[in-house]
Amino acid sequence: METTPQRKKRSLSLIQPTSIPTLGNYLGAMRGWPSFQDEYDTIFGIADLHSITVRQEPAKLRQQTTQLYAMLMAVGLDPEKSILFIQSHVPQHSQLAWLLNCYTQFGELSRMTQFKDKSAQHSDNVNAGLFTYPCLMAADILLYQADVVPVGADQKQHLEITRDIAERFNGVYGNVFTVPDAYIPKAGARVMSLQNPTSKMSKSDPNPKGTVYLTDEPSVIMKKFKSAVTDSEMSVHYGEGKDGINNLMTIFSAVTGDSIETIEHDFAGKGYGDFKKAVGEAVVAELEPVQKKYNELLSDKKYLQECWQGGADIASRLASRTLSKAMKKIGFLQK
Repeated sequence: METTPQRKKRSLSLIQPTSIPTLGNYLGAMRGWPSFQDEYDTIFGIADLHSITVRQEPAKLRQQTTQLYAMLMAVGLDPEKSILFIQSHVPQHSQLAWLLNCYTQFGELSRMTQFKDKSAQHSDNVNAGLFTYPCLMAADILLYQADVVPVGADQKQHLEITRDIAERFNGVYGNVFTVPDAYIPKAGARVMSLQNPTSKMSKSDPNPKGTVYLTDEPSVIMKKFKSAVTDSEMSVHYGEGKDGINNLMTIFSAVTGDSIETIEHDFAGKGYGDFKKAVGEAVVAELEPVQKKYNELLSDKKYLQECWQGGADIASRLASRTLSKAMKKIGFLQK
């Protein structure tokens, strides 16, 4: 007797188009995303609506959204295997967010740590969108009946409030939304700044030499690694007080697959100059196919546009089902 194949669980991830991703983003998470496509029914979106809680330059926002879409495809996300869309192309996100605003308590939103942090960072623009941001995030997830949401430590609180909102709504109207679970991805490499190796590599690093971007030219990557901060010991081994060299070894291990012990053995007796050069070359080689694909995609805007239009069409169909069901339950007249 044939068994019906089990439905894959649905996974949803949204990424803001605030900058080109860094080597830290890539080795920490993005490199593992393509394998997700085999295990899950995957949806990836660019959260451009979320990005405007902070003032954006219009031309730059358009450019960064296009670049990020191309980069997601370049690292291996396939529009044939995943739904790959841009959030603002699917108006149901904003519509459901309004409904969920009305099922979320003021006190819940005021306890969000990200609201407190961003309010402090942008004290001249503490807007309502920044406050109700978790309701839009909840709409993003609940629209697609996502089973799992890959989250980092900074987003756990937002997933918890999403679960609370879904359970509250379901408690009133029946089973409308899937209550999502957090998926804590297997930790990738934790990449630190090349200039301040006690801090995570970040798009907002004030020192541009500390961050490697996925679009950096090979010569730029080599220069950044050659100027990476190390220590005075001049010995390639992992240890306490060697934050700079520990970081370089972590990157080299993540890119080559060599263990820390193998790296220590292979570079015994060699100086930091040799090791920095080897790390830079390994990173250049790792990123070469990604950059090649990225540049090809960016040069074919028509194809990119076809992909994001197709992604938006599929996403809209799924989102419409959930939104219609929620609106009907609340009591809105159907067209």
